[in-house]
Amino acid sequence: MLLEITHDTHYSYDPSVEIAQHLAHLKPASLETQQVLKTEIAVNPNPDWSDEHIDSYGNVCTFFSLQNRHSELLISAKSLIETSLRSPVGPKPLDTPAWEMVREYFRYHSNTKWDAASEFLFTSPFITLRPEFFEFARTNFTNGRPILDAAIDLMRRIYSEFHYMSRSTDINTPALEALTKREGVCQDFAHILIASLRSIGLPARYISGYILTNPAPGQVRLIGSDASHAWV
Repeated sequence: MLLEITHDTHYSYDPSVEIAQHLAHLKPASLETQQVLKTEIAVNPNPDWSDEHIDSYGNVCTFFSLQNRHSELLISAKSLIETSLRSPVGPKPLDTPAWEMVREYFRYHSNTKWDAASEFLFTSPFITLRPEFFEFARTNFTNGRPILDAAIDLMRRIYSEFHYMSRSTDINTPALEALTKREGVCQDFAHILIASLRSIGLPARYISGYILTNPAPGQVRLIGSDASHAWV
């Protein structure tokens, strides 16, 4: 499938600002199931300085700086992506190891081989390991249950028990608050799932990208219904 993605970000300042520095992650990466054919970012007003680099996770990072007074800033990212289906390989959920085995594999022992996923076991700016998340996860991660089966079940539980409420949270809303209220948006639900998994000793990380919805038969896809998305 060939997809054209436009992502516009608009800042309005009152009062106006003299200096602004931004780090944008708006250029998709080429992966197993997608190839970036074209991607570009336009900034208005034009930045005085800009630079790009690839971080340790393979993300394209765009830095730019504005040194003149401005009251508005428009960042427009456009990408042309070709997607393909992933080969149906890998174990079925019930055939995966018991989650306790995976937890023990990632538990620190001297002279053990380093696994890069271990980095995603700990607290981070938006993830706090608390007993509330541990208790929330243990409902699904019962003794001896296959890890993928339990993880999918926990994901479905969040989907069924939580309410998607636009503007009910913002980027600074703690995951614990969203857990308590049982409402939020995709970034909140992703943070809750990550915190729950990490709290029981399983590595998990945050991914952001775009979601393409499938309208019901006979209905036209609405502009704006497909948007940026977050998952685990």
